Formats: sequence, C-alpha cells, structure tokens
Amino acid sequence: MTCSICESRKAKRACPALRSEICPQCCGKEREESLSCPFDCAYLVEARAHERRAGLDPGQFPYKEVRITEDFLREQEELLNFTAQAVTGAALQVSGAVDHDASQALDALVRTYKSLDSGIYYQTMPDSPLGQAIVARVQEQLQQFRTAETERLGMARTRDTDVLGILVFLLRMALDEDNGRRLGRRFLDLLQRHFESAKAPAAPLIVSG
Repeated sequence: MTCSICESRKAKRACPALRSEICPQCCGKEREESLSCPFDCAYLVEARAHERRAGLDPGQFPYKEVRITEDFLREQEELLNFTAQAVTGAALQVSGAVDHDASQALDALVRTYKSLDSGIYYQTMPDSPLGQAIVARVQEQLQQFRTAETERLGMARTRDTDVLGILVFLLRMALDEDNGRRLGRRFLDLLQRHFESAKAPAAPLIVSG
C-alpha cells in the first residue's frame, strides 16, 4: 500500500487524522501542518518528546511590567487551575482552534484586564474568529468563578489584578510551548494533561453554544 499523501512511498503508519495509511516522511512533514493530529496519536506523542523548540527567552516575556512569582502562583492555585481548564475547555469546544488562536485569545484577555488599571474598561478581541469564540467562553467562565466565590465566601476575594497575572502567566506559557507548526496544539495538550487532574473548579466548565 502506498502513502495516501505522497502516493509514492510505502505506507507504514496508520494516520488517525486521515484515517488512512501514510509514510513516515509525510507523517513528519505534515504533522500539525496540514494534518490536525489528535492528542493521543502515538506518533505525535513520540514527536512531542523529541521536538526541538526555540522556547521563549525571559527577556522577551510579554507584559514584563506584570510580575509573576512562585508565591503568587501558589496563592492563586485555585484560580490558575480554573483558568487553565477554562482555556483548554473553550479551545477544544471551538472547532478548528489551535495554539495560535488560544494565544491570541489570552493576549486579548490580558489587554482587556490591563484596561481596568486606567479605570476605563475596554474589551479587546483578537482578529481570529476562533480566538474571539475562546475569549467569550473564558470570560463567561471567569465570571462564574467569581460569582461562585462570592456566594461561597460572602465576599469577592479574587481581584482583577489576580486574574491579569494568571492570564499573563498562561500567555507566556503558550508562547514558550509554540512549536511553530500551523496547526500546532502543543500548548493545549500540555494544559489538558497538566491540569486535568487538578482540583475541580468552583464553577462548572460547561459552556453553551
């Protein structure tokens, strides 16, 4: 059997994205470029372990004026877990969304929360329609989190600056995990694996639409 992509080399791998057989060369070249690979693809998992990435130079961190410390992340563990799950859930519910859309959504959310520093709320939306859908879902989830927190504690403990810090942290993580592939979802895969076993959030991650 020949590869269903190049139609010349011998097919040696079952591709779950195409549901057909392809050759190793096309698998490596088209993985997360023209192929939307599922997270559990054995070849994708193996590639993740050996993937070379430039990573994000700390000197190139966006929004360097927002200082993120280990103490802050420990203190805001519940908010971090919730927000990470909200971003993952939103992105996976938006058909076709990839890391780039999630990064755009996080950047837009950061800009929105930074506008609160000036006392004038201004909602920023990314250019990507997929990113816009992620923003809407995450905003809804964050509002549910804060409402549930107020009902549970009798007060609003989470501040806008806390949300801003968590969003900046996740944005930096997204940029650091970027593998440069057009359909790359390395960041979303990491969030799903790292935070799926975290303590259940204060509000459900079920969204409508």
